[in-house]
Amino acid sequence: MRPLSLVMGAGSRVLDALPSRAQAWGWQAIQSSHLALYRGSGRRLGTHLGNVTVLFLHHFGAKSGIERISPLLYIEDGKNLAIVASKGGYVKHPAWFHNLKAHPDVRVELRSEVRNVRARVAEGEERERLWKKAAKVWPDYEAYQRRAPHREIPVVVLEPRA
Repeated sequence: MRPLSLVMGAGSRVLDALPSRAQAWGWQAIQSSHLALYRGSGRRLGTHLGNVTVLFLHHFGAKSGIERISPLLYIEDGKNLAIVASKGGYVKHPAWFHNLKAHPDVRVELRSEVRNVRARVAEGEERERLWKKAAKVWPDYEAYQRRAPHREIPVVVLEPRA
C-alpha cells in the first residue's frame, strides 16, 4: 500500500470512529484547512496529493443555495475534467454530488486557473472508461467501491461552458 493511502486510510478511520455529526464537522475542518493552505500560499500549495492533482469545486447547496468549496481529485479527459463521487466508500454520495445535480453550472479552480463548467453524470461506456482512468491514477477508488457495494460510485464530467 502506498504511504499516502496509509495516511488517508488512518484519517478515514479516525473520522469513522466519531459520531455522524462530528464526522461532518471533521470533513469540513479538513476541507477548510486544505482551502486555507491553497489560498494562503498564493495557490501554490494544496494542488497535489501525491502524484494526483486537486481542484477546488465551487458549488451551491441543493436546498440552501449557499456556495460551498470542495477540494477534489480529478482527471483530465480532453477538454473535460472528471471527478469521482466516492466519499471514501461511505454509504452515501457526497453532498457536493447532490448539489451538482441541483445546480450543475459551477466553477473550478485548478492551480492558478478558474474555469466555468457544467456538471453531468457519466453513464455507460463513458463512465467505465473514466472510472478505469481515475482508478489508474488513484487505485484506492477500487477499494472504495468494494466498501460501498450497495451503490455504484458516480463519475461526474465537468464540461467547459462559456
